[in-house]
Amino acid sequence: MPFRVERLKINFKTLDEFKKFREYGLQELSMLEDLQANMIENDSDSPFYGIYDGDALVARMSLYLIDAKYDRYFDPPQAFHELMKLEVLPAYRGRGLGSMLVEHAKRLGRPIKTNARLGSDPFWKKLGFVPVKYDAERDRGENPYVWLPEGVRLAVKKPH
Repeated sequence: MPFRVERLKINFKTLDEFKKFREYGLQELSMLEDLQANMIENDSDSPFYGIYDGDALVARMSLYLIDAKYDRYFDPPQAFHELMKLEVLPAYRGRGLGSMLVEHAKRLGRPIKTNARLGSDPFWKKLGFVPVKYDAERDRGENPYVWLPEGVRLAVKKPH
């Protein structure tokens, strides 16, 4: 059975599935708190996407739509997706599942911003993301990478 990306339902089954990732993943990657904060049973606007192997969730990400008024990255300013907490269970790594999730996000057609974890730069570059010149006021300790769909450029910081 081929793997496919699907929007995750916000429910107690998904909450249970996320507990597996907390064991394997870094603390800042835990999506449990995000899920609990959004706990509306089977919300169709879930920001969570995942890949299942049978009934087992084996890869997931958060994809939040950020309003244009908060855009400090893109020209023209616009709503964009912030891709967070991308994680694949250890037994499933190296099979392209992380790339599948990111490609799904790109197909939605909006610019994407992510915060690249230490050592993940080659992964993001391979998928067409570019590093953003660090700006302490804007980036607050993050290591931002962005993906630019056709017709979108990086914003140029305006002098104060």
